Amino acid sequence: MNKGLQVAIDGPASAGKSTVAKLVAKKFNYVYCDTGAMYRAVTLEVLNQGIDPNDEKAIAEIARQVKIDFEPGESEQRVFLNGEEVTHAIRLPKVAENVSAIAAVPEVRAEMTRQQRQIAEKGGIVMDGRDIGTTVLPNAPVKIFMVASAYERARRRYVENKAKGIDTTSLEELQKAIELRDKKDSTRKVSPLTQAADAVRLDTTNLTIDEVVDKISQIIKKTQDELA
Repeated sequence: MNKGLQVAIDGPASAGKSTVAKLVAKKFNYVYCDTGAMYRAVTLEVLNQGIDPNDEKAIAEIARQVKIDFEPGESEQRVFLNGEEVTHAIRLPKVAENVSAIAAVPEVRAEMTRQQRQIAEKGGIVMDGRDIGTTVLPNAPVKIFMVASAYERARRRYVENKAKGIDTTSLEELQKAIELRDKKDSTRKVSPLTQAADAVRLDTTNLTIDEVVDKISQIIKKTQDELA
């Protein structure tokens, strides 16, 4: 019997990483860890406490204090911050606008990375984010780097927001925000968004979710066979 693998899925904002990662995890009966939700939860707590997004010392302290938990839900994974459900709150525009800055704080990344590695220790995990294959799980045997055009990612987020009724941002504004997020994530000093040298690049612009899941599943099965 194959031991569960560590699967790292990276890529820019709204590339579909979380959706795909959840489905892949379910298919292989692996644990799913939404690292983006962890950074969003820290950001939400910073905003709730009225802390200046530029006060790195205070932000670092928040990252060390917060307790972030995940629970399976009917349609999506539920996220809890200090015992309170924040599944939808962490997706609000005010969080999206500030998460890149908060996530760039070295102490925040160090603490979240520590927690993420702890979660992944036993294997059998699918983890998605910006720096999983390069920083968090550099030795993961399966690394995927998902990309898609900025327009397609904006369109997906627009449709998703409409369905949830949580945002009225126009498609054009979303595309601009995504392009700005890409720039911030790719140029930050600590753990910038970059493709690991041994990651498989997967352009999902013209692929359905099922097609992406199938392609990643094939890579996992091939790796399992090689390591058996």
